[in-house]
Amino acid sequence: MGDEYKEALLEKKHKYHHEGCPGCKVEQMKQLRRGYPYLELSFVWIIVLSTSLPISSLYPFLYYMIEDFGVAKTEKDIGFYAGFIACSFMLGRALTSVFWGIVADRYGRKPIILLGTISIAIFNALFGLSLNFWMAIGTRFLLGSFNCLLGTMKAYASEIFRDEYQATAMSAVSTAWGIGLIIGPALGGFLAQPADKYPNVFSKDSIFGRFRYALPCFTISAFALFVTVLCCFIPETLHNHKQDSTSHDDSYEILEAAPPRESTGKNEKASKGSLLKNWPLMSSIIVYCVLCLHDTAYSEIFALWANSPRKYGGLSYSTNDVGTVLAISGLGLFSFQVFVYPFAERLLGPVRVTRFAGALMIPIQMSYPFIANLSGLSLSLLLNCASILINVLSVSAITGLLILQNKAVDQSQRGAANGIAMTAMSLFKTVGPAGAGILFSWSERRLNATFLPGSHMVFFFLNVIVVVGVALTFKPFLATVRR
Repeated sequence: MGDEYKEALLEKKHKYHHEGCPGCKVEQMKQLRRGYPYLELSFVWIIVLSTSLPISSLYPFLYYMIEDFGVAKTEKDIGFYAGFIACSFMLGRALTSVFWGIVADRYGRKPIILLGTISIAIFNALFGLSLNFWMAIGTRFLLGSFNCLLGTMKAYASEIFRDEYQATAMSAVSTAWGIGLIIGPALGGFLAQPADKYPNVFSKDSIFGRFRYALPCFTISAFALFVTVLCCFIPETLHNHKQDSTSHDDSYEILEAAPPRESTGKNEKASKGSLLKNWPLMSSIIVYCVLCLHDTAYSEIFALWANSPRKYGGLSYSTNDVGTVLAISGLGLFSFQVFVYPFAERLLGPVRVTRFAGALMIPIQMSYPFIANLSGLSLSLLLNCASILINVLSVSAITGLLILQNKAVDQSQRGAANGIAMTAMSLFKTVGPAGAGILFSWSERRLNATFLPGSHMVFFFLNVIVVVGVALTFKPFLATVRR
């Protein structure tokens, strides 16, 4: 029955194709093209990577940047101020994500993608030239306000790939995002303070001697400019039926040549109504936000914990040491998401993958305060293994929720839906760095406490967030829609 329906739709396809519509051209290309979509995968991967690199690239040197600004009165206060610089990016993104999503639905994905890559090149470079605490906050806020790429790219990835590659598409988005959140700090760790680390290459009188944190920011900005040039060649995926806008939904479904949808949520028509009343979408966004809160809080806490002195329960790591750990984690994450995640998603489904990943993160995070008691080879080995596992599991949990979000809405609403997801996620991530910095600063003041002393309290709170996220993946809270 399904094959007969598909053939009938394909026979009528010429009636619904709109000449000059970029979305229809992409749908035709998807129907005619066979083989693995390497080119599309590469474009999606590199664009998402460019938007995630600057988000956490400051973490390895943020401790020392705050110290250079001179705003912290004691070492214990550095985490407090670091949280505000980190969260300013997310605050800016929270205020503008819905707006950029609506613009992407109206004017297309490609203009928003180009705007996003150009803004990264400009504002991230300015952040590297920050002269004081408030300039750093301002440039990070502007960087977040114009960082409109992730929500748009989630919609774009769901539209440029055939149905059988949807898991691969969302895995590419979350993998590039996760690797950017790891490679970014690695670049920040290796390239910060270059005049001190590489005096034979960078003199104290050079721009990188005067602006000690400009080199990693300039490097990421240069990469964003390169990506901007590449984005000029990507196809637009948004349908634009100027003469017959009323047939948009029908033409899209026919060009997709898919059988009727089955709904396992509350209402099959929810995806075409108000997004805020679409419970499959909103429930997946809420779980996504909780796990993203954990992800950003973990990223900042890990860097602050690794940089902090051993007398406070940290590792006394340099920016290079943190960069090395994160680079190794990035390699492990890339290998897992490319070769293992698509198979795991097909075998278990996105919801079960999220549950298993969350459950496995809990004992690993509990081990971090004990790892700090080690030294030498045993410390390096266990720390790298734990870091790889946490990053792999965190990104895997988030990937499943990206798949659920894009299945919950039609194409005409994907930009706005992902804009809502980005706004909600950014609000959570605004709280994450600020809360993590305050929590970390507080934990260093209670090293001799009876209950969860020092860093034990920090990682306990991270586990609480994970438990809440996993609990929300069960019915009746989380609803799903099959397409």
